[in-house]
Amino acid sequence: MKVLVIEDEEKIHTFVRKGLEARGFSVEVSDNGDDGFAAASSGEQDVILLDIMLPGRDGLSILKELRAAGNATPVIILTARTETNERVLGLELGADDYVTKPFFMDELIARINAVARRSSILHAGRLSLNTLSREARYGNEEIFFAPREFSVLEHLMRSPNSIFTRDQLLEQVWGYGFDPQTNLVDVCIRRIREKIDHDGHKFIETIRGVGYRFNKSEA
Repeated sequence: MKVLVIEDEEKIHTFVRKGLEARGFSVEVSDNGDDGFAAASSGEQDVILLDIMLPGRDGLSILKELRAAGNATPVIILTARTETNERVLGLELGADDYVTKPFFMDELIARINAVARRSSILHAGRLSLNTLSREARYGNEEIFFAPREFSVLEHLMRSPNSIFTRDQLLEQVWGYGFDPQTNLVDVCIRRIREKIDHDGHKFIETIRGVGYRFNKSEA
């Protein structure tokens, strides 16, 4: 899981980075609001940990602008403040949770895992799918899929690196039984690839003689 930590206090972001990396998370740190907003805008993270008081752009303005731009990456606010109005405003602006400093690493990790499970966003590098709104983006560019294309891509992305045969995709996405004459899956995969393969990335891999898999490592 990729976590972006936007926190200017070195002691805190070092503690968080070491703790998360020890549990297998991939961690990126920004120590000011301007760099943090730029990193968060890429949409490449699974969860963002966001301090409120930052040099440059403050945390609440970052959150507000991300949500206004349609960025739905889960955000957990990190705050030393105890005032209820700060926490309430953050939640109203679209934060998913908050943690008050100081905090225990186990609690932070539990909250990260909880908001990640609730998230309806599937990520792979700059590619993201919102499975509730049925919207797809590559970076800031919206991608328009036919309903079946979206369903096939979602199915593959939910089980990255798992191989699906054509028969499995026909049954699980189309609801069809085996038909040796149909090329529905191959045509659909080709159309998806035309829309998501950018910058040399080839997300969907053909396993010759077997089927397809979503290769998240390409992200």
